[in-house]
Amino acid sequence: MIDLPRKYGKASRKCRRCGDHSALVRRYGLMLCRQCFRELAPKIGFKKYN
Repeated sequence: MIDLPRKYGKASRKCRRCGDHSALVRRYGLMLCRQCFRELAPKIGFKKYN
């Protein structure tokens, strides 16, 4: 079977840091999985509110 590049669906997008396909934060063009987002959020300028 030939692996074709995905044009739509979950497998078409991946985290630009670790390459994971699950739980992507796409807002503002971040394209990070939620684990990478949590690590990088303070450096990017996001703050956690309670």
